[in-house]
Amino acid sequence: EYKSYLSTHSSCNDFISMPITKIPRAREPLWREWDEKAQKKGLRHTVFCGYGDTYTGHWDNNLKNGKGTYYYAKANAVYDGEWKDDKRHGYGTYSLIEDDGGQFKQYGGGWKKDKRHGYGTFYYDESTHYEGEWYENKRNGWGRMYYKDGGVYEGRWDNDMRDGVGTMRYANNNRFEGSWERDMKNGQGVHYYLDRGQIYRGVWVDDIAKCGELEDTSRESAPRPTEYPIPKIELTDPAFVVQQAYETFTAEV
Repeated sequence: EYKSYLSTHSSCNDFISMPITKIPRAREPLWREWDEKAQKKGLRHTVFCGYGDTYTGHWDNNLKNGKGTYYYAKANAVYDGEWKDDKRHGYGTYSLIEDDGGQFKQYGGGWKKDKRHGYGTFYYDESTHYEGEWYENKRNGWGRMYYKDGGVYEGRWDNDMRDGVGTMRYANNNRFEGSWERDMKNGQGVHYYLDRGQIYRGVWVDDIAKCGELEDTSRESAPRPTEYPIPKIELTDPAFVVQQAYETFTAEV
């Protein structure tokens, strides 16, 4: 033990000796230091996760947290993006490894608890993809779907199906604007037959037009007009007939 003495002068002219003691610093047990070094924390080089999977990136509390890249050996795919508590969370891309070593980006966008969530784009193949909102791996909310045949749907989705108000533009430029339910036209809508110069306004039930009004609009400039124009309606009150039909079939939707 090391000691030194400091003298002070009192009012009584007495000298008082005051010891100052230096206490040695206590050391942590070696096992605690070794355990701290063994914890996965911060940026790490490649870590092998079993079954051929690997992860390179940030860790915190032994969990993948922050930015990192994970290789899935069984799927031969790579996720590159943000993580939270060992799950894909935030922005990230998921890509498939092709035979020539290149990557086909299947999805890029938001993730939450290991599922597609928020806004993102998913490529089903080279010519079919969806861009829009996701909820727990399913198309949900507003989105635009590009189909292989050239058609495009833009509108509302629910539980991975077209549901709500939306517009379907077909490859021949005809389009439908109206209500959808369970991935089918259901409710009121308008179908524009631009190829033959006609418009149909009516009610659909499970993709089938039940009643409505068909009119010629631009037969003269249409690329494939009907052979004859629509004949004149001879009903006394056609509006009443249509209204009755609307009420009947709208009740089924």
